[in-house]
Amino acid sequence: MITSPDAGPSIGRAARVRTLLCWAAVTPGLAWAALRLPGLERGPLVQAVAFTPYVAAWTPVPLLLALALRRRWPAVVAALAAAALVGVVAPRALPGGQPAAHGPELRLLTANLLAGAADARTLVDLVRAHRVDVLTVQEFTPDTATELDRLGLATLLPHRQLNPQVGTVGSGLYARFPITGGGIRQNRGGWGFSQAYGTVTPPGAPPVRIESAHPAAPYAVDQVEFWRTDLEAQPAATPQAGLSILAGDFNATLDHAPLRALLATGYVDAADAAGDGLTGTWGPYDGDPIPPVTIDHVLVDRRVAVRSVAVRPVPGSDHRAVLAELRLPAV
Repeated sequence: MITSPDAGPSIGRAARVRTLLCWAAVTPGLAWAALRLPGLERGPLVQAVAFTPYVAAWTPVPLLLALALRRRWPAVVAALAAAALVGVVAPRALPGGQPAAHGPELRLLTANLLAGAADARTLVDLVRAHRVDVLTVQEFTPDTATELDRLGLATLLPHRQLNPQVGTVGSGLYARFPITGGGIRQNRGGWGFSQAYGTVTPPGAPPVRIESAHPAAPYAVDQVEFWRTDLEAQPAATPQAGLSILAGDFNATLDHAPLRALLATGYVDAADAAGDGLTGTWGPYDGDPIPPVTIDHVLVDRRVAVRSVAVRPVPGSDHRAVLAELRLPAV
C-alpha cells in the first residue's frame, strides 16, 4: 500500500485536534466539580451554582465524546467529573431512610407571595384541600393578610404570628394550633426580609418551633455577603433539645455551601428525603426565561419523618408553594 508523504503529519494533526476537542468539552464539568464539591462559590458564581443539576445532567456528554474518539485521559477525567456531580445531585431523586416517628401528622405549606401579587384564593384553597396545619408565607403584605382572612383562612388557621409589610419584606406564620413564644426576626442583609416564628404543640407531639425563612437573595454581586450572612444566621437545629422546622424561600439550593452547613446542624431537606429534591420551585413561573431551580425548602429536624412533598403552582407568584406531609415524634 502506497501512502502520501503528508499522511503521517495529517494523521497526527487530526489526533491532536480530537484530543483538544475532548479536553475543551471535559474542562467545564471538571471546573464545576472543583467549585461545587468544596463549596468555593463566590461572587457571581453563587448564582451559577444553583444550576448544578443541569451541569450534572450534561457531564456524560463529554465522557461519551472522549470514549467515541478514544481519548483515554480525557475520558478518565470526564468520568470523574460526571461521577462527582451526578453523585451529589442524583440522590435527590431517590427517597431516603426515615426515622421511626410515631406521633401525629403535620401538614405544612410554604409560599413566597411575590410582594402580595400571588393569588390569595389559590393559597386558601390549598390550605383547605390538603387540611394544612401550618402555613408560612414570605413577601407578605397587609392587603394579602386581609384578603386571606376574607377568603376563610381565619377559620382554617386561626392562630398566627404576622408581620405584613408593603413590598417584599413581610412574613407570616399561620397555624391550626395555638402559637407560643412567637416573634419576628429581622434579617440584616439585602432588603432586610423579616421572618415570623413561633412554637406549636400538636396533640400527641412535643413542641415544634417553626420559622418562615427568607434570607437575602444573591441577585447581585454586592448582595452575596448579605446572602451568606443571613443563611449563617438561620436558627440551627437542636438534635439534643426541641424540634425545629424552617420553611420558606431560602434563595439557595442544596448545592450552596451555606445551606448545606445549615442542614449539617441536624436538619433534613424534606423534598430531598422524599425523593422530590429536583423539582423546581422558582424560575419561569412569572414569565422569566429562567430554568427552574429549587430554592424553596422545608427543613425538618432529623427526628421528623417525611411522608411526602409536593410542589403546587400559585398564580401571580414567581415561586411555587411547597407542601410537606410530615410525621412528628410522639411525646
